[in-house]
Amino acid sequence: MSASLSSVDEAVWLVIPASGVGKRMSAECPKQYLKLHDKTILEHTISRFVQLSQLQGVLIVVSEADEYWPDLQTTLKSTFPNILIISCFGGAERSDTVANGLRYLIQEQQISPDSWVMVHDAGRPCVRLGDIQSLLAIRGAGVVGGILATPVRDTMKRSEANTKQISHTESRENLWHAQTPQLFRLAELHDALHQAELVNAVITDEASAMEAVAKSALLVEGSADNIKLTQPSDLGFIDYLLTTKDFME
Repeated sequence: MSASLSSVDEAVWLVIPASGVGKRMSAECPKQYLKLHDKTILEHTISRFVQLSQLQGVLIVVSEADEYWPDLQTTLKSTFPNILIISCFGGAERSDTVANGLRYLIQEQQISPDSWVMVHDAGRPCVRLGDIQSLLAIRGAGVVGGILATPVRDTMKRSEANTKQISHTESRENLWHAQTPQLFRLAELHDALHQAELVNAVITDEASAMEAVAKSALLVEGSADNIKLTQPSDLGFIDYLLTTKDFME
C-alpha cells in the first residue's frame, strides 16, 4: 500500500445490491427485510460499515417493485443520521443491479470515477469490521482491487452433469470461497461490467467481471462466519453471531 492516500483514495462508497427476492428462503418478504432482534437483515448489514471513517455514503440498489424499501429508508436515515444513505433501481440480474448502481453514482451523484467502491451482499450481516479494514488496507497505486475470501478446507467433489453422481475429487489447492465486500475503483468496475455484458460473459460477482477484462484482484483472507443468508437454516447461525459478545466487538 502507498504511504499516503489522496482524499479520493480515503473515501469509499458502499454499494449494496438489494433487488433480489430470495426465492430459496421461501419467506413472506425478500430476505433483506426479514427481522432479527427487531431489525431487518439489511439494517444489521449496514451497521457493520458505519464505524468506518472512510465511508462516504451508502447506495442501496432496489427493485422498482420493492414495497418495503420506502419505510425502511426512513428508518435508516433516523438510525444512521450521520451517514448518507441513497437508493436507485436495479436490474434483472445481480450484475445489472450493480452496474445500475455504479452508473447512478457516476452520472447522478457525480462521484469521481477514481473513487473506491465496496460492493457487499445485503444478506451478509455478519462481516467483521476488522476484515473490512483489512480489505481497505490494500488500496494503493497499481492495485486493481480485492475481495474477502476464505481458503477451501473441505474435500471438493465434482458431480456428473445434471446428476448427484460423483465424477471425481477436485484439488482444493489454491481454491478459495469468494465473499463480499469486493473492492474496486468505481469507473473500472463499471466498465468491466459493461464489457462483460457485451460478450455475454458469465458474471457471478464483481471480481469475475474484472477477470473477464483480464484484471486480477487480490484475495484478502476473511472470516468463515461472514456467511450469506441463502436458506432458512442460515438464520439460526446468523442470529447466534449477532448476539455473541466477541463477534460484536
